[in-house]
Amino acid sequence: MASQSQGIHQLLQAEKRAKDKLEDAKKSDGSASRKLKRIKQAKEEAAAEVDQDRMLRDKEFRLRQAKIMGSQSNLSDEIDKQTLEKVKELAGSYNTHVESVLAQVLNMVCDVKPEIHVNYRAAD
Repeated sequence: MASQSQGIHQLLQAEKRAKDKLEDAKKSDGSASRKLKRIKQAKEEAAAEVDQDRMLRDKEFRLRQAKIMGSQSNLSDEIDKQTLEKVKELAGSYNTHVESVLAQVLNMVCDVKPEIHVNYRAAD
């Protein structure tokens, strides 16, 4: 947070210096063309300074982002690895128990023993 505040402060200072240069260029004596040249030069200098500062901030941001995303990538890889292990474990469990479970289900379905329900009342 402090670095953001410092970065904002630096940008504001750069803008202030640019504004001061523009004011100096407007106030300077001489012909109109010299004033226009000086104003144009001041604008270009200010734009270059702001661009340079912006590139510096962007570079710092990309470094931090790469650092953070790199650690997230490691977490993602670890989660993928754990998921594959769990899928293999479940597939193995399925393969070992599928025959016995199917046999139990077929026995329950095929070996029906007809009985009268406990709530059945004979019609009088």
